[in-house]
Amino acid sequence: MSPALATAIGSLAILSWGLLALFTAATGAIPPFQLNAMCFAIGGALGLAVMIAQPHRRAALRQSWRVYAFGIGGLFGFHALFFAALKLAPPAEATLINYLWPLLIVLFSGLLPDERLRSHHCIGAVIGFGGVVVLSGGDSGGDLGQHWPGYLCAMGSALFWSGYSVLSRRFTSVPTDAVTGFCIGASLLGIVTHLAFETTIWPEDTVQWAAVLALGLGPVGAAFYAWDIGCKRGDIRLLGVGAYSAPVISTFTLILAGFAQASMTLWVACFLIVAGALVASQDKLRRRPAGAR
Repeated sequence: MSPALATAIGSLAILSWGLLALFTAATGAIPPFQLNAMCFAIGGALGLAVMIAQPHRRAALRQSWRVYAFGIGGLFGFHALFFAALKLAPPAEATLINYLWPLLIVLFSGLLPDERLRSHHCIGAVIGFGGVVVLSGGDSGGDLGQHWPGYLCAMGSALFWSGYSVLSRRFTSVPTDAVTGFCIGASLLGIVTHLAFETTIWPEDTVQWAAVLALGLGPVGAAFYAWDIGCKRGDIRLLGVGAYSAPVISTFTLILAGFAQASMTLWVACFLIVAGALVASQDKLRRRPAGAR
């Protein structure tokens, strides 16, 4: 598979994640760990269905404990924090903070072998974090103290996913089919943590059940397989740049669906976060990625 094709496949995950916040907000009061368990069970079932149809793929599940610890920890940690953020803070603001992860991917990738951080990477980081400052100063609830746990969870989810995406380069020999095992493991971990810390709340209506199913099939399902291919075989920094279409898609859809209100603060923060990524990634914008046609 060429780097260009792998990057294109990874981009499909970005489009799917543009709807992640909308689907999560539509799940209502389902607790974060329970939602993790439900969605990853669906995502794992997708992979198992492929393995039933193509038995030779099952060999991908035979991985070391280190691989499973990395994969399960990355998927579970990111989504537990993200789901918690959207339950504890206004969804649009929490989502924008979470979408610092593409910028963090650009910064962290500068620490990889044969890469280095440059001045525009640092300038972009300052601009992007300026968006977070704007959000915190214009908190939609009028009380930052009320929502800071959600914002902290959103920042944690950004750190989790950017770290997972960059460190996945160290596991390039692990086949994408192993993501099936990661999803199943994350679902089981979600069940354990849910039973230990939460009270079960099932979806109240068809809309909430449909939102859970959509999450499991798309942003918390097929998107992971696509992202794994993109990160391991494509241009990870170009994917980091492209990922900044996701917060724009997410903000628009949340507003259109009535889960957020349009405001100058929201759009200024969105602009700063997107602009920060573009500045940090200007070297990728000036030249085509290796393998592109």
